[in-house]
Amino acid sequence: MTSTVPASLTRTAEGSALQAVLLDMDGTLVDTEGFWWDVEVEVFADLGHRLDEAWRDVVVGGPMTRSAGYLIEVTGADIAIEELTVLLNDRFEKRIGRGVPLMPGAARLLAELAAHEVPTALVSASHRRIIDRVLDSVGRHHFALTVAGDEVARTKPHPEPYLAAAAGFGADPWRCAVVEDTATGVAAAEAAGCRVVAVPSVAPIAPAPGRAVVPSLEQVDLAFLRGLIADE
Repeated sequence: MTSTVPASLTRTAEGSALQAVLLDMDGTLVDTEGFWWDVEVEVFADLGHRLDEAWRDVVVGGPMTRSAGYLIEVTGADIAIEELTVLLNDRFEKRIGRGVPLMPGAARLLAELAAHEVPTALVSASHRRIIDRVLDSVGRHHFALTVAGDEVARTKPHPEPYLAAAAGFGADPWRCAVVEDTATGVAAAEAAGCRVVAVPSVAPIAPAPGRAVVPSLEQVDLAFLRGLIADE
């Protein structure tokens, strides 16, 4: 976990019902969920296996060890999870080196949060090496804190990443708003006690108490996020 939390952000958090905004990365801020699937297809093709499109919904949004383990199991590929993880990260890092497209509404939302000095964290199941490359495109100055999947003992769908982010800000999880695009991420955030906005990218997510579902980040602004906490 990396953190640069200035005192001004801490004071802002204390004076607001909304103490922090915690954002997922792949499929939420950047349009890369398709990149991951393309990379998985390419790597398994090199290993002599063809991935079924139906498996995409199973692996989306999950930690790499879970996704890699599942694909090894269903294909019968003769490769260790550790070796496959390196191959996938190497291929993905090369892919995003050509640029990372932002999701519609992402740049506007990040600018608004920064303008109002809202403590903002990036919380991803991706590894640190991948997050750092993506931050080169998104702008690391937007985030006072970042949490990578390989920096916690248990990543999504376990609540630890979101609990770590909230703790990094000295915030109460129930006064943090989370923006996620997958059921795995939503489960992690809700288990941490956060209020959640789901913006589904690959698979649908149903509305639920304490959870809002919108079709795009273009429907999400600071007033919307503050409203989630005000509903408590």
